[in-house]
Amino acid sequence: MDSKEIAYDVPMFFKVYKDGSIEKYRKHDYAPPSDNPITGVRSKDIVVLPENNVTVRLYLPKITQNDDQKFPLLVYFHGGGFVIESAFSTYYHSYLHSLAAEANVLIVSVEYRLAPEHKIPACYDDSWAAMKWVSQQANGEQGSEPWLKSHADFSRVFLSGDSAGANIAHNMMMRASVDEDKLGDGLKLVGMALVHPYFGNNEPDRIWSYCCPENPKTDDPRFNPAAHPSLLSKLVCSKILICTGGADFIRDRGWTYYESLKKCGWKGEVELKETEGEQHVFHLVKPTCERAKALMKWLADFFQQSS
Repeated sequence: MDSKEIAYDVPMFFKVYKDGSIEKYRKHDYAPPSDNPITGVRSKDIVVLPENNVTVRLYLPKITQNDDQKFPLLVYFHGGGFVIESAFSTYYHSYLHSLAAEANVLIVSVEYRLAPEHKIPACYDDSWAAMKWVSQQANGEQGSEPWLKSHADFSRVFLSGDSAGANIAHNMMMRASVDEDKLGDGLKLVGMALVHPYFGNNEPDRIWSYCCPENPKTDDPRFNPAAHPSLLSKLVCSKILICTGGADFIRDRGWTYYESLKKCGWKGEVELKETEGEQHVFHLVKPTCERAKALMKWLADFFQQSS
């Protein structure tokens, strides 16, 4: 029995005690950046906003042509319900190493501050800071990161994420589409791949309502974009892939987003692919199973064919 009294509890994610302390149900491990001698993928970390410790991990595929070989650029946001996981966990480090090799894309994986210690919109603000850093590289405004300068094709930029990371990817694309704080002309946002996206429906959500005190209602456009078709229609990218799991407890959220995109007047192409019988983020838990390999191929094909 806990010696401290619990004030708020979200099973599987976090609990808050009456003294204000927070305990996460699952803590992530740490995998350092590394080079993979089998695939040739290399990785390294860069701090892009020191005051909030916003860091990105870059994954560079094997160079097979010339010293300035260009790859599509993928900005990736990890999942975890806004409250757990990390861009540096073994789950994501291993997965993105594999994705960089399979899809032949240069990846920028974003480490953002987690709720509820850092209430929403901290995750969005940190992710936007990473987007601004990428755009500064593309526009030649701030120094030059060697991997991006030599190997990123800024005319083929994609956003992606799983679960809450898919939510963040959507919000970064939305902000790039409507915000006056533009990313500049050097960056062309081509498409977005959302895997098992964590959006709201119209039911109360215990994570969102606690972690976003500025607007705990589930009609917030950041959480429930399908409820705001006029905003959705302004998405600047031309292609979107949505991946769902047939046994995912939030499967309906991806389908609702898909249907809303088709009806809202957005001019791009949207495709939904479902993995039958699989649960939420199964591809991270069972990365070597055949269905996880099929999901990765869907993503690889999307990034290459849309380029």
